[in-house]
Amino acid sequence: MRYISTRGTAPTLDFAEVTLAGLASDGGLYVPEHWPQFSSAEIAAMRGLPYAELAARVMQPFVGESLTPDRLRELCEQAYGRFAHCAVTPLKQLDESQWLLELFHGPTLAFKDVALQLLGLLFEEFLARDESRLTIVGATSGDTGSAAIDAVAGRDNVEIFMLHPSGRVSDVQRRQMTTVLAPNVHNIAIDGSFDDAQAMVKRIFADAEVTGRHRIGAVNSINWARLMAQIVYYFAAALQLGAPDRKVAFSVPTGNFGDVFAGHVAARMGLPIERLVVATNVNDILHRALSEGDYSAGEVTPTAAPSMDIQVSSNFERLLFDVGGRDGMAMGEQMRGFEGSRAMLLTEAQRAGAGLFTSVRADADDMARAMRWACEEAGEVIDPHTAIGLHAARQQDLAPGVPVVTLATAHPAKFRDAVERATGMRPYLPTRVGDLFAREERLVELPGDYDAVKAHILEHAA
Repeated sequence: MRYISTRGTAPTLDFAEVTLAGLASDGGLYVPEHWPQFSSAEIAAMRGLPYAELAARVMQPFVGESLTPDRLRELCEQAYGRFAHCAVTPLKQLDESQWLLELFHGPTLAFKDVALQLLGLLFEEFLARDESRLTIVGATSGDTGSAAIDAVAGRDNVEIFMLHPSGRVSDVQRRQMTTVLAPNVHNIAIDGSFDDAQAMVKRIFADAEVTGRHRIGAVNSINWARLMAQIVYYFAAALQLGAPDRKVAFSVPTGNFGDVFAGHVAARMGLPIERLVVATNVNDILHRALSEGDYSAGEVTPTAAPSMDIQVSSNFERLLFDVGGRDGMAMGEQMRGFEGSRAMLLTEAQRAGAGLFTSVRADADDMARAMRWACEEAGEVIDPHTAIGLHAARQQDLAPGVPVVTLATAHPAKFRDAVERATGMRPYLPTRVGDLFAREERLVELPGDYDAVKAHILEHAA
């Protein structure tokens, strides 16, 4: 399998190269040259497989010759052996048509663990081959940072600089990052929004002074390998609910679009998905883009669902490229126009090609009502992001017999204040998190200024 940039001019890479590269050199995102296809019989044969074996089977076509099937399976078993539930991503039924897919049983209690536990192992595997080092620079709206830090802390030949918006992540999210004191971990709190942090990371990848001295890598969902691992749980859920003989719909709390784009890829591979519901909060650029064709960024509004407080969704570019004709030169021109004006209109081809998607916008009251419904009617305590997904799922008018799976993206204890306000119940952190609030924190606070962040990275990178 070879990988191409959405903007058409970066070198074509294999899987190992694209894993270490992260963002393409032309500013685009890497995607496979073609989507692997599974027949109905091949999908049916995956029923009942342990999660690690299912993951290896789904991902092998993307990996190509970069890993043998046996080695990929070993890495999957190692990555998912750290999860607290033997099913890794278990399903829970809420009513006759609504289901939750619990993605928070990894070490940092969020769906990002599903991909990043594997990505950390892939970094170590590929770096050892050529005895090179990787400097990871990432931005987080909350969960990516802690999951990425856990995945690479203490690993050989890799270090991580993680930016987060100061005061705009929950206390649990912050402490899961800042209490990891491994020498290869550097936490940076910037004065600004997640979009500001993400823009700085993209500038780092394009800055010759930085890339000339360090091999820069990515753990955000701009990294294809991370997104690839997220495809698996769509297969896992659909198979349990009757695929390939039954279609399934998914509702996805969406910020940076990577999680729901993985569902798009699963559908491209042959998984029978009826609908992908993009659930947004009041930072609703994706809802406006999908419903009206208007992809225009505004100011970020802080909410109780901070991982969705995003106005520029990096992975949306992958979708627009894929459904709009895979024209890299046109995509590059369109995105450069957006980066200059922070506004663009989707083409007719892009809107028509996104027909599998629908979208729903939820405000704070919608979110709270969904949390109360889950608690009172189904006995489930859910976090604010999952609640937005559930609100959107319950708005869908689907044919009888089509189940709707909401992706439960974080453990409710990561957002205990918001959960308590909505439900009157204060969730507790699982015992595996330990004494999180008694640990020492280590971080650097910097202004929302690219030069200050760049200087800090250059000074402290090995």
